[in-house]
Amino acid sequence: MASTRPPKRRRIAADRDRDQDAQLFTNPAPRPTNLWNQEQSYEQLPRRTKKQENTRLPVKTDEGWAEQKREVNGDADSFLGSGSSGEEDALDGAAPSENGGEQHEAPQVSQKAQILEAKEELARMAALINENPEENVGALRSLGELGQSPILTIQQLTIATQCAVYKDIIPGYRIRPASETEMKEKISKEVKQLRNYEQSLVSGYRAYVTQLSKLSKSRQPSLAATAVSCASTLLLAVTHFNFRSDLLKIILGALGRRPDSKNYETGIRTLEKLFREDDDGRPSLDAVSALTKMMRSRDYNIDESLLNVFLHLRLLSEFSMKGSYDRVDKEQAELLPKKVKKLKEKREFRTKRQRKQIKETKALEKEMKEADAVVSHEERDKLQSEMLKLVFATYFRILKAKTEHLMGAVLEGLARYAHLINQDFFGDILEALKELIQTSGQEDDDDEDEDDEAEESDDDSVRDATRESLLCIVTAFALLQGQDGSAAVTNLHLDLSFFVSHLYRSLIPTALDPNVEFSSKSFHLPDPNEETSPIKTDVNVKTKTVLLIRCLSTVLIPPKALRAVPPLRLAAFTKQLMTASLQLPEKSCQAMLGLLAQTTKFHGKKIATLWHTDERRGDGVFNALRGDVEGSNPFASTIWEGELLRLHFSPKIKEALKIVETNIRAAH
Repeated sequence: MASTRPPKRRRIAADRDRDQDAQLFTNPAPRPTNLWNQEQSYEQLPRRTKKQENTRLPVKTDEGWAEQKREVNGDADSFLGSGSSGEEDALDGAAPSENGGEQHEAPQVSQKAQILEAKEELARMAALINENPEENVGALRSLGELGQSPILTIQQLTIATQCAVYKDIIPGYRIRPASETEMKEKISKEVKQLRNYEQSLVSGYRAYVTQLSKLSKSRQPSLAATAVSCASTLLLAVTHFNFRSDLLKIILGALGRRPDSKNYETGIRTLEKLFREDDDGRPSLDAVSALTKMMRSRDYNIDESLLNVFLHLRLLSEFSMKGSYDRVDKEQAELLPKKVKKLKEKREFRTKRQRKQIKETKALEKEMKEADAVVSHEERDKLQSEMLKLVFATYFRILKAKTEHLMGAVLEGLARYAHLINQDFFGDILEALKELIQTSGQEDDDDEDEDDEAEESDDDSVRDATRESLLCIVTAFALLQGQDGSAAVTNLHLDLSFFVSHLYRSLIPTALDPNVEFSSKSFHLPDPNEETSPIKTDVNVKTKTVLLIRCLSTVLIPPKALRAVPPLRLAAFTKQLMTASLQLPEKSCQAMLGLLAQTTKFHGKKIATLWHTDERRGDGVFNALRGDVEGSNPFASTIWEGELLRLHFSPKIKEALKIVETNIRAAH
């Protein structure tokens, strides 16, 4: 039987190739994996390219003009690969090091960015400390380390932040160092934690105050001003806390500089506020003691604004006893013996247990007062007594040394402290005032003789002898009024005729002075090259007219206890004042006639004969230039100056003259 199977077909090369391609598409063979790794490694190899030129313009910074560096963006050449560090260094042109490695330059951060970062870090750390000081007390050291930056702004921000932080977290009591016995005692965990916190706080605060002391002497004015301002803030806010003396040294160091500097004004305002707001007395005593030592070390070559700080002490209004530069008079209750006090007290019977309990209670109350910084009245009086002696010692030394530029401040200060001066010190001051007036009078005579030969020196032009003599007279009578009136005159046997005679002799020269209505600080324009104090005070700014009126009011219209004024003195001064009114300016003349109106109101009967020629009581001739009040023979003259004053151009002066004449007619 024949086979129906088809004959075999011979395969050619084309069919064989086609079968292989089909097999490849259906079951493709895996490609070698090492080809991609080889490409990637080749991709990461550094390329040697030419250094591209920097086409960016320079920018102006705080340090000057600086060129902008070309920034390499990681995404710019993303098609080359992921951009590894080696490639970036190659693009930046980093040269290979000697060891075969590459030098990596640290990115330069601008100063503005550093300041912004420091602000954020300071704010974060300050908030952390204020939130929980006991747990985050270690951050105080980190806060101080930020101030080591060479950038000035960061240093200022750091010390200002530290000042605010310490002001908030410092407790209301003084922290004393723990003794060895207390360290060995067994304490609870809470007490130990509190003690560690207090010791860490004190150590950090000590380091901060030391840093302020160094920065206050810096050559950078802004940095020194910030340090002094922080010390001032802490001295006023945490006066009770540790290292108060160190803060005072910083303030006194600022006061030792030029009076026109900002730090000097900060120091003056700080001491004034400290004296006004000090309820304790110890900080004020420390400040006064340090201040007087600094003045003596400088031989009182200081500005008068520093001396006027004493006028802000609270003892001017709170202290009641009298004292001097070496002692303070105690009250009579304190002079009684202790046995007499005990007899007057009512004694109650107490058992031994009660006495022991009372003793323990008193000891506990004493410790509580010390912890709360409470000062008793007796201790406060004791502290104020020490302050009073230091102030009087400073005033008296300057008065004896005759320091010219401080005379006004010293004399006005003594006048304000007059009610606190005892009788022994009163006599010493009067002798010093007499000597000062005599010295100024001699200098005036010498200057008149040398006017034709040479010009006055700078020191003589600054010193005003007439003003000094008026200040001495004002101070002398203010001291007398501060005593117990007639009792002081009777006990001390005081003779103030020297001051009265000198006032009488200075009436005519003062009236002829063209600067009579100007103070020592206002009738000349300030010298731009002269070191003047920017502190504006109301001390030693009164004009000569005001000083003269004040002296005459004390002489002619004294208090009731001293109102027995001799008629001869009243007549001599009245005649001389009417003559001086013709030479005075309008306002001074008006003030002088106002004083005469008060004088004629109280003593019109004693001097009425000066306005009536028919009732002349004196014989001889009136001598207006004689220095002796009683020897001038005033009742031998008449008041003819009123006829000229009626023709004055000022209507106010005419009205004042009418009041004087009305009082005379009423008394006659």
